[in-house]
Order: sequence, then C-alpha cells, then structure tokens
Amino acid sequence: FQSRSFQPDFVPRDPNAKPKRYKYPAFYDPYGPRPSPSDKIIQLAEKIAALPTAERNQIGPALNERTRHPRMQQISVEGIGMSSQGGTAGATKTEEKKAEKTAFDVKLEKFDTAAKIKIIKEVRTFTSLGLKEAKELVEKAPVVLKQGITKEEANGIIEKLKAVGGTAVMER
Repeated sequence: FQSRSFQPDFVPRDPNAKPKRYKYPAFYDPYGPRPSPSDKIIQLAEKIAALPTAERNQIGPALNERTRHPRMQQISVEGIGMSSQGGTAGATKTEEKKAEKTAFDVKLEKFDTAAKIKIIKEVRTFTSLGLKEAKELVEKAPVVLKQGITKEEANGIIEKLKAVGGTAVMER
C-alpha cells in the first residue's frame, strides 16, 4: 500500500476512465513532406521497372561509374578486439601487405613510465581509439600500433613517439 498524502497537488486518476487514444501517423518521416517527383523522374522509374532483372542489376554500377562517385574505403579495424573471424581476416590482410612491401607497421617497443600519459595521448591522435582502448594498447607494449601505412607516415609517427618518450620501430 502506497500513500501519496505528502504530495499536495496529487489528484488520483478516475479508475473508470478509459485511456486516451492518440492518433499516430502511418509512418514517421523526420525530414517532413517531400516534393512529388517530376514527370521526367516518373518516366525514368517506369522505364527502369520495365527492364529485365539482369539489366536492372547493372544500373547501380553504371551510374556510379558515370557520375564518378568515389568508392567507399574500408575502415581498418585491426588492433581493436574482435571475434576470431575478425582476427583471421586481419592476418590475411597483413600477409598481402607484406608481399607488396609498400605498407609498413609501427610497433611500440617500450616507453618511459613517466611519459605514459603523453604516449597515450599521442596514440589517440593517429588512431581512432578511445581513451580506454588506447591506454590498454599502450600497456600491452611491445604492440603494433598502426598497420599498413606508408613509410613517410610511419616515420612521422615514430618521431612523434620518440619526442614524448617512447621507443617505436617500423616493421615490414
């Protein structure tokens, strides 16, 4: 049993009252109403719908090529804790990169314990890791910080780490 006598503005709900019914739209569009398509677009859509399936599947790549849209780059997730499948995919990638010898890895060998915070901040600048992930990565030294980068970028990272008190090496 609960008592609400301590709330002076409390008015108990009528037990026989039915719940209020709100009318929701059939679907919610956060961008508001859109203008209707032009006649040209409607005719084009009808032509596309009339095409056989094999030809319809070729429209997307042809449009991308014609409008010169840049291809989406894959985001590297190596170094981030993933399932066993993610780890094996990462291992095959590094084998391919080793064959090319144009991509290098930066490995943090050791660091001065007094400069640990500076090292973590520096690691966060060139990786997309959060504070916790960067701290865990730095504490696991020796560890590969970044994989598959150019020689110039690797040298820049090594210089920055040396400046704040870390020892890093470049691997092929």
